[in-house]
Amino acid sequence: MSVDALRGFDMLFITGGGTFLLLMDGKTSWPWIDTIAAQLEHPEWIGFTFYDFIFPLFLFISGVSIAFSLSRDIKNKVENKVIYRKAFWRMIILIILGMIDKNIPFPYFEPSQIRVSSVLGRIGIASFVTTFLYLNFSGKGLVAWVGGILLAYYAILFLVPVPGYGAANLTFEGNIVGWIDRNVLPGRLHQKTYDELGLITQFPALCLTVLGALAGDVLRSEKKDRVKIQILILAGVFCIGAGVIWSLHFPISKRLWTSSFILVTGGMAFLALTLFYWIIDVLKYQKWAFFFQVIGLNSLIIYMASNFINFRYTSGRLFGGLYALAPEEWHEVFQAFGAVVLVWLFLYFLYRNKVFVKI
Repeated sequence: MSVDALRGFDMLFITGGGTFLLLMDGKTSWPWIDTIAAQLEHPEWIGFTFYDFIFPLFLFISGVSIAFSLSRDIKNKVENKVIYRKAFWRMIILIILGMIDKNIPFPYFEPSQIRVSSVLGRIGIASFVTTFLYLNFSGKGLVAWVGGILLAYYAILFLVPVPGYGAANLTFEGNIVGWIDRNVLPGRLHQKTYDELGLITQFPALCLTVLGALAGDVLRSEKKDRVKIQILILAGVFCIGAGVIWSLHFPISKRLWTSSFILVTGGMAFLALTLFYWIIDVLKYQKWAFFFQVIGLNSLIIYMASNFINFRYTSGRLFGGLYALAPEEWHEVFQAFGAVVLVWLFLYFLYRNKVFVKI
């Protein structure tokens, strides 16, 4: 239950659940509101905010789920080729859905305007690679893969020269990641000359899913709850510590998916999972988690539905009369909050009717 709840907590932000807090920035005399709002926007380039943690956390949770699903397949003696085929087609479907998501309305007759890279595509690729690694390597082998990929990515960014800029250039214009995207990746790039979900950043990003699979193995093990929690906390603290130290030379940046960024967010994900697992599955305080569980059980459908259903518009039509007398600058805040309510009610309707969309 803790995994579903944590996924729901994450999806709440991915689908705009923090928008109403962001819109409250500067509208109150409470500094803590402004501080929270500042954490709900991505830094322009180098730097880190809480909002940078949201997508990495989902990649990590995907890995946790993979560990559980693959362990069941292994127990049921499902052949590896069957598992590979399923993971491959899941990846293809997610890539296609991701392209639809990032290209609404879809430019069918303008291929050069199609953005190929996407959030869902990244999840699909990371899940496929993690599935392959999980089935062929031990826990130590997975750790070695993560370390090797992060070190190789570090070497590429610092040792491979960019024409006109040289090596070790981490600026928006001169980094090797953007140069590869401009010269290899077809279609439209998100930042015109750069795409943060492009080709090379896929490699460090998939490490988060591998780390999640390792965490999943800890959760599904026969170890005592106390031991599981200790292992997850130690892993989280180690990753954060290593990432912070590495950031002294390789800055934390979601736009570049730097190795230090992967370790810091991976460590935070270990700790977040530990907290949810301890409260929900160990201490059995579960009623509060139902709100998030409803969201987490249908993460894909709400991610896609948010692009086709205008919940904020509907919120304004339904609830506008309730806040009509409030100062006009607050209307957008109430409208955004109403949208969150409608999203949850929509998902609760699906939950009550046992409608769960999975790939």
